[in-house]
Order: sequence, then C-alpha cells, then structure tokens
Amino acid sequence: MGSDSHSVPHIGQMVTVTKGKEQGCYAVIVSIPNDRYVLIADGSKYTYDRAKRKNLLHLELLDHISPEVARSILETGRVTNGKLRYAVAKFSDEKVIALKKGDHIDG
Repeated sequence: MGSDSHSVPHIGQMVTVTKGKEQGCYAVIVSIPNDRYVLIADGSKYTYDRAKRKNLLHLELLDHISPEVARSILETGRVTNGKLRYAVAKFSDEKVIALKKGDHIDG
C-alpha cells in the first residue's frame, strides 16, 4: 500500500475500524467533513443518515473504493443503506475468497 492511501480518504473508500466498539468491522466513508475526521456507514448499524464520526487515526484506509457508493454520493448527494450493505458484503466476500485462494491480504 502506498502512503497516499493512508493519508487521503476518499468518498466510497472501504475502511477497517481499528479502535472503538466497532473494532475489526468494515465500513464505507460517506463524508469527509475535515482532514481529521470522516463519517462512516455500513448500511446496518450505521446508516447513511446516522453515520458514525470517526477519527482517521482510528481507521485503516483500504485500497478499495466502492464505485457504486462513490457514484451515488457524487451524483445525488446521498446513498441508500442497501447499497452500503451491498458494498460492505461484497468487499468482505472478495477478501474471504482471496484468502481461500491463498493470497495474502494485509489488514
């Protein structure tokens, strides 16, 4: 992973929560209010309208941006919770499949 992916968050980017009650969970960045915090949502526990504010130091930014989520937010200013759940589930499934194939994935 390049240093750029750790320093600059993007709308629609997948993250792993590294601190707090949601530690180890995946979520998607839905808003970037400033350079220290982002709003994350997973479509289930944290919906788009009730997104969780997280310090960037408590997240691991992953090298995956959900094109569906990013496009939806950029075009309409919001995203459905179904789309967020789909993005998280799809990413989780891809990671599991890659691990089964014997590929090493950091994180």
